[in-house]
Amino acid sequence: MNEGSDLHIEERGPTEMRDPLIRHELKRASVWIGLALLIVGIAFLAQPLLLIIGGLVFASMLDGGTRLLGRVLPIGRGWRLTIVALLFVAFLVGTVWLTGQQMAQQAETFQKVMTQQLNRGLAWVGSFGVVPADIEVGQIFQQLMGSLGRLTYAVTSALGALTSFVMIMVIGLFIAAEPRIYERGFAWMFPIRMREPFYRTADRMAFTLRRLMAGRLIGMAVEGIGTWLLLWLGGVPMAALLGLLTGILAFLPNIGAIISGVLIVMVGFSVSTETGIWAIAVYAIVQLVDGYLIVPYVARKTVDLAPAMVLGAQLLFGALFGILGLALADPIVALAKAALQQKSIEEGSAAAGVAEP
Repeated sequence: MNEGSDLHIEERGPTEMRDPLIRHELKRASVWIGLALLIVGIAFLAQPLLLIIGGLVFASMLDGGTRLLGRVLPIGRGWRLTIVALLFVAFLVGTVWLTGQQMAQQAETFQKVMTQQLNRGLAWVGSFGVVPADIEVGQIFQQLMGSLGRLTYAVTSALGALTSFVMIMVIGLFIAAEPRIYERGFAWMFPIRMREPFYRTADRMAFTLRRLMAGRLIGMAVEGIGTWLLLWLGGVPMAALLGLLTGILAFLPNIGAIISGVLIVMVGFSVSTETGIWAIAVYAIVQLVDGYLIVPYVARKTVDLAPAMVLGAQLLFGALFGILGLALADPIVALAKAALQQKSIEEGSAAAGVAEP
C-alpha cells in the first residue's frame, strides 16, 4: 500500500469536549469552582446577607403581630400591619423620650462603675501574675478593637449599628407588606416540579420563625421588666438601665444571660456586699423563671433547639460576622432545622407513596 493511503485512527485530544471522561472531570471541577466562588461571595456579601436575614426576622415579628391583631380586630391586613408598625415606632419613640435623659445620665455613671470594677478585677488577677500588674481596661479595649475585622467594626460602631437597624426595619416592612410577592418571585427560580415543596417549606419556616420571635419577645419583656423591678426594690442603682440592657440581651440566648448577669453583679457589688448579694439573687430568680417557665413553653410551641448547638452557632457566627451574626445565629439555626424537618417529611411522603401497591 502507498504511504499516502495508510489509515490513521485519531484519538480525542485533551480539549475534546465529547470525551465522557473530559465532561465528567469538567463537571467535578465546576462543582469545586462553584463552591469556592460561593464561599468568596459570602465573605464579601456577609453584611448585606445578614441584613436581609434580619429583615426577614423583623418581618416575621410584624406578620405575627398582624395575625394576632386580626383575631380581635376584623379589618384588612394592610390596616392591621400599619397599626402594628405604628405601635412599634411609638414604643421606640416613647422609650427614648421618657427614659432618654435618665438613661444618658445612668449610662455615664454605668461606664464609670464598670471601668472601676474591671480595673479592680484586673488588679486582683495581676497580683497572681496572670496579667501585667499595671494593665487597665482601656488598654485591653484598644487591643480588642484593633484586632476586630472590617465587618465587625462596621456593625459594632454606633453609625453602622443605627444604619443596619434602619435597613432591617425597611426590608422587614416591605416583606411583611407583600410576603407572597417575594415568595413567588423566589419560587420562580426553581423548576415547576419543585415549587410546591418550596411553598410548603417556606410556610413551615415562616411559622417557626413567627413562634420563635413571639417567645423571644415574651422572654425579653419578662427578663427586662422583672430585673428592673427587683433591682429597684433592692436599692440597686441604675435599675432602669440594667433592666433595659437585660431585656435587650435576652434576645441572645446563653451569651446574653451571661453578659447581663456580670453587669448586674458588678453594679451591685459597687455599692455594698449586701447589695451585690441581692443582685445575684435577682439574676438567679429571673433566669430560673426564664429557664424553667418561658423557655420550655417556647420550645414546645416552636422548635426545640439544643443549647449546645445554639451556643456553638453563636460562637461561629459571632466570630465570622460580628454582633449581627451573633444576634441572628439562633433564628438561622431554627430556620435551617425547620427546612430540614420539612425535607424529611417530603422524602418520607414520597417513599410511602412509592411503597404503596
